Amino acid sequence: MTYDPDNIFAKILRGEIPCDKVYEDDHVLAFNDINPQTPKHILVIPKGAYVSFDDFSEQGSEAEIAAFMRAAGKIARDAGMIESGYRILANTGRDAHQDVPHFHLHIFAGKNLGRMIKPPEK
Repeated sequence: MTYDPDNIFAKILRGEIPCDKVYEDDHVLAFNDINPQTPKHILVIPKGAYVSFDDFSEQGSEAEIAAFMRAAGKIARDAGMIESGYRILANTGRDAHQDVPHFHLHIFAGKNLGRMIKPPEK
């Protein structure tokens, strides 16, 4: 998958599409998902043009990676997700159903999230 500068997150970063922002710094933007899968569903994206976690972890600067991870924790704390728990998910590639070619984390909370992955059938 190659980076598409016209993907929806790139447009949000450029201000072409509005978002319900919950956090922003020099390296990170976070906003509420417009189609939430749980009562609390926040998307966290780096401001750099990275296709996936693989791309970000390989090409991102130390400052970008540190800022991103610290921001994700702060966002969860500030959203009140610590008490009952939350899940972080990053889809990478076709089999994981990555729909947008811009690295992003989903932070889910607000209900019992169940098992992470369904066990294989025997």
